[in-house]
Amino acid sequence: MTHQDVDLADCNHEPIHIPGLIQPHGVLLVLQEPDLTIIQVSSNTLELIRISPDELLGKLLLTLLAPKQIAAIRQCLSEDFDHVNPLDISIESATEVLLFDGIVHRQNALIFLELEPKQESQKADFFEFYQRVKGMITKIQKAPTLRSMSDAVVKEVQKITGFDRVMVYRFDAEGAGQVIAEVRADDLTSYLGLYYPQSDIPDQAKQLYTLNWLRLIPDVTYQPSALVPAHNPVDDRPTDLSLSVLRSVSPGHLEYLSNMGVGASMSISLIQEQKMWGLIVCHHSTPRYVPYGVRMMCEFVGQVMSVELSNKEAREDLDYKITLKSLQGKLVESLSQSERFVDGLLQLDSNLLDLVSASGAAICTVDQIIRIGQTPPETELTALRDWVKTQIQHNLFQTRSLFQLYPAAASFKAVASGLLALELSGFHQNYIFWFRPEVIQTVNWAGNPNNPVEVTNSGERRLLPRKSFEKWQETVQGYSLPWKACEIEVVDELRSLIVGVILKQADNLAKINLELERSNIELDSFAYIASHDLKEPLRGIHNYSNFLMEDYAEVLDADGVAKLHTVVRLTQRMEDLINSLLHYSQLGRAELSCQSTNLNEVAQQAIDTLGISQPQSLIKFRFPRPLPTICCDRGQMSELFTNLLTNAIKYNDKSEKWVEIGFIESDGGDPQNPLLYTFYIRDNGIGIPPQHLERVFQIFKRLHTHDQYGGGTGAGLTIVKKIVERHGGKIWVKSTLDEGSTFYFTLAVRGQS
Repeated sequence: MTHQDVDLADCNHEPIHIPGLIQPHGVLLVLQEPDLTIIQVSSNTLELIRISPDELLGKLLLTLLAPKQIAAIRQCLSEDFDHVNPLDISIESATEVLLFDGIVHRQNALIFLELEPKQESQKADFFEFYQRVKGMITKIQKAPTLRSMSDAVVKEVQKITGFDRVMVYRFDAEGAGQVIAEVRADDLTSYLGLYYPQSDIPDQAKQLYTLNWLRLIPDVTYQPSALVPAHNPVDDRPTDLSLSVLRSVSPGHLEYLSNMGVGASMSISLIQEQKMWGLIVCHHSTPRYVPYGVRMMCEFVGQVMSVELSNKEAREDLDYKITLKSLQGKLVESLSQSERFVDGLLQLDSNLLDLVSASGAAICTVDQIIRIGQTPPETELTALRDWVKTQIQHNLFQTRSLFQLYPAAASFKAVASGLLALELSGFHQNYIFWFRPEVIQTVNWAGNPNNPVEVTNSGERRLLPRKSFEKWQETVQGYSLPWKACEIEVVDELRSLIVGVILKQADNLAKINLELERSNIELDSFAYIASHDLKEPLRGIHNYSNFLMEDYAEVLDADGVAKLHTVVRLTQRMEDLINSLLHYSQLGRAELSCQSTNLNEVAQQAIDTLGISQPQSLIKFRFPRPLPTICCDRGQMSELFTNLLTNAIKYNDKSEKWVEIGFIESDGGDPQNPLLYTFYIRDNGIGIPPQHLERVFQIFKRLHTHDQYGGGTGAGLTIVKKIVERHGGKIWVKSTLDEGSTFYFTLAVRGQS
């Protein structure tokens, strides 16, 4: 949960990694290889190592430390220094031997040596260290839940550090934090359950927390020690102190801690999947130094807890997660039994909502949006889909306050403040949206999160740390309940499962198409052979029937002659059918001879041919605009226009007949293939009854008796369909009875090979 964000320079742009200052409880030496020359020091060297900065600058580290210690430092640099630090460093002064914890690291080709004076209490041996850490790890690992683990950690950290207050602080999806576990002195006010705004720990601070697992501020009232010289001599720029344990703290943060009544602070990073999950935060009312060895124990606790976070979170809501997996299985089973993934999802619509505890869902495809439950209006969903396309990352997008990111959602936040979007295919624009309603909540903040702002003399706006951290309640609107990690995970898995089902269905379809193609080839071959071979005996029957009528007409009575006439007529009809079947099979076997073809010429040629064969037909042909030139088989295209125009003339009983021949641009055709034109031939004829619209393309299917409307075999439209499909298109018809029909067909601009 977040409050209203304020974009301020000190929150997001303060160069906290290059302050040019350190905390004064230690000394910093910046060294240059290969000789480990001291090129920069902190200004407090005289106080802690009895040597002034001027005496150190330009000298070799060997002048300060014994050769054995130099060898240890070089050994540390050649290994993983995180596992070698701290080094035992001793410096001999005129009156005493000074003992330090030495912390070494490399940053931007520079070597950093930080020295913290050893305390008397730091003489614990390795066995004691091992025993204490082992006990803490055991408690962390045995804790059954995240909450119980957090409670155990704060108690153990307080035990080994002695801080007045130790908390586990968890970040939410918006960057704000909440105290989920706390142990404190009796006289302190509890912060347990309180929220802290995102501005308390801005993004750049979180980034530094991922680099340094532990951060100690022994005294919030310290006076920082400057680096001498201010810029390092290598590149004459401020020295990057990102990995320094002594790096000085932002003045704003020190003021923030002071306002809380904190005298000393320590924080331990909790990192999950290389991102900040939260912090173990320690506060003390007075200054408190924690020796480096104890800090190592605390840092190790933070690392172990970070590893265990995933295990503990996996155990949370276990029954709910099992339910989600069961619902996911039902959806996949439904999908696997459906021809289209949309149908499979719709069969279990309530399960689709229960999968993520949503109140509404929308299944978006390129040509439709299907709504389930409570959703925004369909008119809003198209624009929302277009916006979500720009926000998707790794196939997912989720928010619990949609209108803050997408202002147009303010009008429907009551039903859709929360949005979880899954992209199935960006190319095909297939998405699933889940919606959650607005839930008005009362949030307990640690003080008023809307911090006051001051304007500095330079005109820069600066966020003032708040003075009070007493519980401050705010009513928050425009937010849904948060999407749980397990819900997002099950949705992400659902995409993989859906894609798997679709690929399996596509594979099965490819096998079926291959088998169908083989069957069609065999059928074409059979039709060709059968029709070719049938013609000879049929011609014999036809001829012998004519012979009988010629030679035996006087012998046969009138009834016998009539029967022979019927045989001749039927054989003629059967020959027409066989010729049509033979021609149809030849269309499937012949290679297309594609060439650039002006369809105006093709259509006009068909009209001229019909004018010769049917001179008595008075019909008006309309061309709204010239037809385009495309790459196609000219002969087959001529047959297509002839057959369609013949039908338009034949099935027309109007006194004034007309036929319109035109085309529609690609946006009126197939939206997934912009290289298609959609042509049409429209007439004002008798029309086709709705129940017969699909039958008209079946071979030898006539809607009238053989003698009506000039007869015919019923193969013309089947042949037209074959020609269109050979050219990579499709054909369909729309018709109104007694008003006319329109045949649409698509043709590729460049043609098909």
